[in-house]
Amino acid sequence: MSAHTPVFRSSVFCSIVPPHLLEHLARSSDPAVAATARRTLAADASARSARALPRPGSPPTAAPRAAATPHRTVHDCRHGTDLPGEKVRAEGEEATGDASVNRAYAGLGATFDLFLNAFGRDSIDGSGLPLIASVHYDRDYGNAFWNGEQMVFGDGDDEIFLDFTLPVDVIGHELAHGFTQHTANLEYFSQSGALNESVSDVFGSLVKQYALGQSAEAADWLIGEGLFHPNVEGRALRSMKAPGTAYDDDVLGKDPQPAHMDDYVRTGSDNGGVHINSGIPNHAFYLAATELGGNAWERAGQIWYDVMTGGTLTPETRFAEFAAATAKAAKDRYGDGAEIQAVLKSWAAVGVPVD
Repeated sequence: MSAHTPVFRSSVFCSIVPPHLLEHLARSSDPAVAATARRTLAADASARSARALPRPGSPPTAAPRAAATPHRTVHDCRHGTDLPGEKVRAEGEEATGDASVNRAYAGLGATFDLFLNAFGRDSIDGSGLPLIASVHYDRDYGNAFWNGEQMVFGDGDDEIFLDFTLPVDVIGHELAHGFTQHTANLEYFSQSGALNESVSDVFGSLVKQYALGQSAEAADWLIGEGLFHPNVEGRALRSMKAPGTAYDDDVLGKDPQPAHMDDYVRTGSDNGGVHINSGIPNHAFYLAATELGGNAWERAGQIWYDVMTGGTLTPETRFAEFAAATAKAAKDRYGDGAEIQAVLKSWAAVGVPVD
């Protein structure tokens, strides 16, 4: 597969909130919390099934442009589930009176800016793909997802989850699934699926850091910080700095992510634990980025980007193969310096051998 060959799969559905967390909430003793979680799970199943149906024709692409600029469109589902909904803001139009619309528009732009300015990539496919988002999906919907063509945001239930447009890294995370779809196309199962999720966390975090002008040392390395209601005992959905510590709540349960291969979770749920075991490669990236210091997108991020676009990964790539690819990419770009040493050290720290 070449570095810029677009890949389109008919069954792409990647959500920010893992099913194990929603399933835990669905068993809550609070009837309202349980009912909302069950509704979200049902909506996810419906959206996933809808994407499994083949669609005729070729996916839309942007018209050739003289310069790389974003082409954003935000739609309002008005609490329905028909996508994309009513168009409410197009590229270059003034802000609306709807904060969700404006945050989605800004988050699409922040993601576009990272890929263009840090990596020279024109949108997530490298060819100016229009970025489409829909807000106010369903009622009390507690998730956000990428369906292979666009972003979709729920409003949350205002009891566990707040509006899913609030954290810019959630937007970056979901769009990064599109980046993976158009590059390495990592299969959404087991270790390759955990890598798929991890790549989205990596680039979602980089979107946030780039937008805020944060160094690796200053960043919080949290995914979805600000998404939980203030009454929830948790800071975010995941922590790249300390996997397993993002939340510990009577209703939510405890963050199950491991930070080391010794604690790798073998499960048949969540496509083989893709949202859980992503903590291991997440932590490796955090360690490499903070070891190198400065802006994480400049060296650690560049190495991960080179791996994803280098054409050497297969859809079934496992942790050790990905680790080896990052070591090769670091050496190819930077030689035998601090970069490859940081990469090797980071993977060793999480128990992944670099063959």
